[in-house]
Amino acid sequence: MMNARVGRGTTAGAFVAALAAVAAVSGPASAADGPRFLAPSELPPHPSSDWYAGPVTAGQPDPLPLCVGDALPSTSVHRAYRTDLDTGALQVTVVERDAQHAKTLAALFRKHLDSCARDVTAADPEVSAEQKYYGKLNVEEGAHVYGVHTEATWGANDINLFSVGRDGNVVTVVQWGQMGGFADAPVAGFKKTTVTAVNKLG
Repeated sequence: MMNARVGRGTTAGAFVAALAAVAAVSGPASAADGPRFLAPSELPPHPSSDWYAGPVTAGQPDPLPLCVGDALPSTSVHRAYRTDLDTGALQVTVVERDAQHAKTLAALFRKHLDSCARDVTAADPEVSAEQKYYGKLNVEEGAHVYGVHTEATWGANDINLFSVGRDGNVVTVVQWGQMGGFADAPVAGFKKTTVTAVNKLG
């Protein structure tokens, strides 16, 4: 079962807020060996705020991201991003021992995303979820883009975009989220961000 626990303390909106707190206290990004991560300027532009980034950090992010969290291995490396408002983002990258293991991991992430809305709804009867698949991007070994909207009986209303991409033996997951619905999601900008993220893996 993936990390689809979206009770009152762990909605997608709460996840965005947690990312903002992590990025706010982390200071400038530190150098790290391995694949390069997105720069704040490479995220979808926010209409009224700059983006800020935390350091590149070894291990799984805390909290785990919606939908794909339980599939992330301990060898993950991540970076959190925030704006001055309610929008946050996350990139998680995994370097596998070979391309076949990376292909299997990317397929596992996609499997979790394919069933995300159903699993979120099943995990909490007070939360409803729906999702969209925005297609495959032609970059390196390919990337896939999804949107997930969650709405809770206590008023939380959040939209998240996810992408899974691979270059050889490296897999990356990018997540963007804020309060709102599908109409508020910068899909075109997020696709551009995803292409950049995958191109930086090599």
